[in-house]
Amino acid sequence: MENGNNRKAWLYLLPALAFLGVFMVYPLVDVCIYAVEERFNFASQTYTGIGLYNFSYVLHDPYFLQAVKNTFILVIITVPLSTGLALLISVGLSSIERLRELYQTVFFLPYVTNTLAVGLVFMILFKPTEYSPGLVNTVLSALGVTSVDFIEGPYWARMLVMCLYTVWVVMPFKILILTSALASVNRDYYNAARVDGTSKWRIFTRITLPMISPTIFYLVITGFIGAFKAYSDEVAIFGTNLNASGMNTIVGYVYDMLYGNSGGYPSFASAAALILFLIVFTVTVINLMVSRSAR
Repeated sequence: MENGNNRKAWLYLLPALAFLGVFMVYPLVDVCIYAVEERFNFASQTYTGIGLYNFSYVLHDPYFLQAVKNTFILVIITVPLSTGLALLISVGLSSIERLRELYQTVFFLPYVTNTLAVGLVFMILFKPTEYSPGLVNTVLSALGVTSVDFIEGPYWARMLVMCLYTVWVVMPFKILILTSALASVNRDYYNAARVDGTSKWRIFTRITLPMISPTIFYLVITGFIGAFKAYSDEVAIFGTNLNASGMNTIVGYVYDMLYGNSGGYPSFASAAALILFLIVFTVTVINLMVSRSAR
């Protein structure tokens, strides 16, 4: 009877296992094979040997190094900033009783808006044209600050736009999750603290933060993973030729090696993809270790 139940269980799991095998396991194995095939010729499907030449080439490619720099700056700035702002907004929303659902809907709207559409809006806000210096530059000029081309100008200006855009896009989801986490905290803790005359700041640091810390660590970990995979956001603002603008990311580099102007090199793309996997895996493990030690 038990063997029959086991067979039924495996039969139910078979579609999911087949899906994972075809779309996850096989591509991963294929990427590993491509990554060690040296000087792979896409047209003839031939290679000269097996080794680590592809990894060496990628790690010495200036475009890849620039992509790594851009990605790490994006990760280091946007993940803590978006999580902190989302926490502040969620706490504020939780303290509002009237029109709370309306405010939650307003803050969540950017998440359901098309990424490219939001990118175009940001480009219009920051990009000077022959007819207008852009809304942001208009405000800066009114404040007596020199106008800056945030799209084609200095590197710091382009990275500033990219970070602001990323924070704007990812924050609604974090607000939704944190608002739900705050709503699940037992109100008896707050009532007991107020009876004892505990200050709001102490209630926040001693009750609220410890109770929702698993949710915060979850958002930080998924935020790091998502930021390392950034690509469409950059395309929305700076166009498809990210190498020319100096705003490419690791995922963008992988795509360019496959389909871009320098495409047709799946071996280099596979090596870059595996390097990205190792980076994300390492950062995730570190975050998990920190979260466990903080509990």
